Amino acid sequence: MNVSQALEYERQPFIPMFIYGDHGAMESERQKGEEALKVLETEYFTAEGDPSFDFATVRDLADRNRDLCDQIGEARLRNVTPATLSRGLSDADTCAAIGKMQKRTAASVMREIRGDRDALGVAYARKPIQGTVLGIDIETTGRAPERGYIINVGWEIMELTSDAVPHDAEAHYCGLPDIYRGEDVPLSNIHHITWDDIDGKKPFRENKELQKQLLKLMKKYPYMAHNAAFEDSWFKIHLDGYAEARRAGKIIVIDSRQICRSLDADVRSLPRESAPAALENWARRRGTLAADANEQHLGLDDTDLMLRTVQAEFNLKNLFAK
Repeated sequence: MNVSQALEYERQPFIPMFIYGDHGAMESERQKGEEALKVLETEYFTAEGDPSFDFATVRDLADRNRDLCDQIGEARLRNVTPATLSRGLSDADTCAAIGKMQKRTAASVMREIRGDRDALGVAYARKPIQGTVLGIDIETTGRAPERGYIINVGWEIMELTSDAVPHDAEAHYCGLPDIYRGEDVPLSNIHHITWDDIDGKKPFRENKELQKQLLKLMKKYPYMAHNAAFEDSWFKIHLDGYAEARRAGKIIVIDSRQICRSLDADVRSLPRESAPAALENWARRRGTLAADANEQHLGLDDTDLMLRTVQAEFNLKNLFAK
């Protein structure tokens, strides 16, 4: 499917009554819709000139696909590979993040590493770390942004200094469509979010005030998340205006997992299967999480743990500005 075909598909009228209840038809429609989503999102972020379409088109198509997936059933799709979930941020994103924390240009960082990811550790230590970041974490009903829902988001702000304390913390629960009732909240075995937590709450896509608040903060501060490609992938098609601001360079994303992999030598010496760069394991090594404690898997709790662990790593390497 090319861009023209994807746009034509998006413009076609979607009449649910003709396919709902026919699993084969619904699955075929899902596959076509998700292929169109991937083609349009890729084109939007890689086109050299102005894209030929507004990203609201992509969000609308994702909303349509999400409704279709609700009819198919969350459990049926749980192990199907996501269409729009990125495996990681680009080198350009990482260089922009380092540059932002060191008050220098992304281009200067890019010249330094020359495409060598092993040189990122040196780049992090080249100049003093300073500034302010917005730490954020989300909990969702699955891995696929085009199929699932954001049900919890937490954030707080922290100055990048050796003794800063995170502040202005907020946590919000977001609701689910009624079709999910009768079963546990998806992934509740991980995040422990129940219907009591989200009952009566607006779904994230419907909560325009929450979206405006988040977008304003993201434009004001670079935001940091652990495995930030996850948050980035979800916000692109769930947060109004995010993709547009991201493409325009008004939002800088910092991946704390990349910080861990670049600065913590233990990551390279420990077995890959032990997930040494996972927030929980990193925090235990840095003493910000007790050896017998577990990551909470709730937005605000995990955000706070991440920020304190990044601070501990930067302190250990003596990277903060004096």
